[in-house]
Amino acid sequence: MNLLKSLAAVSSITMISRVLGFVRDTIIARIFGAGVASDAFFVAFKLPNLLRRIFAEGAFSQAFVPILAEYKQQQGEEAARTFVAYVSGMLTLVLAVVSLLGVLAAPWIVWVTAPGFADEADRFELTSDLLRITFPYILLISLSSLAGAILNTWNRFAVPAFVPTLLNLCMIGFALFLTPYFDPPIMVLGWAVLAGGLAQLLYQLPHLKKIGMLVLPRLNLRDSGVWRVMKLMGPAILGVSVAQISLIINTVFASFLVAGSVSWMYYADRLMELPSGVLGVALGTILLPSLSKSVASQNSEEYSRLLDWGLRLCFLLVLPCALALALLAEPLTVSLFQYGQFSGHDAQMTQRALMAYSVGLLGLILIKVLAPGFYARQNIRTPVRIAMFTLAMTQVMNVLFVFVIPLAHAGLALAIGLAACLNAGLLYWRLRAHDLFQPQPGWGRFLAKLVLAVLAMVAVLLGVMQVMPAWDQGGMLLRFARLGVLVGAGVMAYFGMLAVLGFRVRDFARRAI
Repeated sequence: MNLLKSLAAVSSITMISRVLGFVRDTIIARIFGAGVASDAFFVAFKLPNLLRRIFAEGAFSQAFVPILAEYKQQQGEEAARTFVAYVSGMLTLVLAVVSLLGVLAAPWIVWVTAPGFADEADRFELTSDLLRITFPYILLISLSSLAGAILNTWNRFAVPAFVPTLLNLCMIGFALFLTPYFDPPIMVLGWAVLAGGLAQLLYQLPHLKKIGMLVLPRLNLRDSGVWRVMKLMGPAILGVSVAQISLIINTVFASFLVAGSVSWMYYADRLMELPSGVLGVALGTILLPSLSKSVASQNSEEYSRLLDWGLRLCFLLVLPCALALALLAEPLTVSLFQYGQFSGHDAQMTQRALMAYSVGLLGLILIKVLAPGFYARQNIRTPVRIAMFTLAMTQVMNVLFVFVIPLAHAGLALAIGLAACLNAGLLYWRLRAHDLFQPQPGWGRFLAKLVLAVLAMVAVLLGVMQVMPAWDQGGMLLRFARLGVLVGAGVMAYFGMLAVLGFRVRDFARRAI
């Protein structure tokens, strides 16, 4: 399997999903703005989304994929089918109970996670109603993530990468055509989330059938494979929960700030998720099964080469993205969001959060490469300990940047960014301290060339921005066209300089076992 081709395919499909996500957010911003109703929806959607990351894409995949790869490599596909049936049965039972409890306890959950909303009865009630609708999303999307993890283990990366597109399409369609039929109108987005979760699950079932892994969930509490997953999921849930708890705490802080703060951070985070999803999630998705197979085959050299390949791609692609997000904060926010109910003030506040978030983009994506190095070895405790320490430091920075240095919502974003860099640094240090990873030669020359290319990109971006008119002038298409010219100039400058310095695509080609 050619990892670079797989990464390009997954990244391209993910890019389509992210672009649709921006279309979705532009439509939501135009129709609902950044105020009480949008804050209520983003809080209600964030909670089941966080649990989805904990149970499905986070802790579950970290525990499930290495063991599934081991079953496939050492015991064959029939044993893997039985293992999948038992694990899916346990997952369905647990998440059905969690979803039911979430629906029943919606007001208490909102009170805990967004206590500032309790001061306004209407906003509190609206958030609780939306949460009751969106909470069952966790069951549907978790089963969808289970299907995606199986397909990834069979090297069918394209289908799970495409699946998030369906949620965006549902939200776009519901917002455009069904909003007038809901009272209050924001409720349309809650039902769109539920429909999107169902669509994501159903789409993958025929593809599971093609590889012979479409099985009915069965409950067997005595199966050793299930308990191995559950045993690994314990610390994994704690580790992933630490990151998500940090986001929830940030929402708690933001709920006490001025109205719109939650929305401003959401829109800035959406811009951050473009490189994070296109590059970080794609790298993690491809690396975890390959690293797990190298560990199962006891091939330590292949393991180190895979990690080194992932780290180099991170620096090559993410470093310019981080600087570009900070430099282009105004063009991005104004061109994408400043329409209708989304005011110039909203765009300015979103820019501040985006610039703060960009500080941690490289660290955030490095985690997507470094953490699978531990998960593939079924060592989840080390990333958990690092994540817990990072959580504590994040809260120290939250207090510092909100109350001591009054940066408001931008301070919360900066704390998350700096914490991601700290987390990545500690993960790398532990891999090297345990002699699990040996960097390949040539890193000094590689980084020096990247710095020269980034400087060329920055110079071109600043020069082009000087001749551009104000970004709030013109309609959406004109703004998008100007933004495309600006981004295109930066991309050409960066990769043109890399080509002059001797970088070639074939240098990053990599095959996995």
